[in-house]
Amino acid sequence: MATVRQFEDLLAWKKSRELVSKVYKAFSGCKDYGFRDQIQRASVSIMSNIAEGFESGTRQEFLNYLYIAKGSAGEVRAQLYAAFDIGYLNIETFKYLNGLATECSRLVASFIKSLKTSELSGLQHKKEKSKKELEREELDQHIKRILEDSKKQPPQTS
Repeated sequence: MATVRQFEDLLAWKKSRELVSKVYKAFSGCKDYGFRDQIQRASVSIMSNIAEGFESGTRQEFLNYLYIAKGSAGEVRAQLYAAFDIGYLNIETFKYLNGLATECSRLVASFIKSLKTSELSGLQHKKEKSKKELEREELDQHIKRILEDSKKQPPQTS
């Protein structure tokens, strides 16, 4: 499994990015500007909340943002039904976009479940070292420098 170093590495974010692109393309010609704006904003909300949560620093904040992203995925799916019913989308486009939105929702839900059981607590809760641990590290570094310096100096002969 690849290490996740940034939100762009997350499959849920990648899939939500794809959804945004497809939603924008599908509704680019829609003259119902209020509807178009709402579905586009909801799709962008999914990827934005995944990213913002990842960058937030704590597991609890990340989970809160993921729940918001999941809610936005539900909003997109509901709006897709409305778009189909109103006649803004044909059945093929509806099925494709609904499948993408459903996949985003499932990926976020799976990520939430995984994060809830994880030992990771986030960067803001990184364990601080005690004074004793810091002193020990300082002593270890000092000893290491002495040993390195002794290797550099030629041996003294009497």
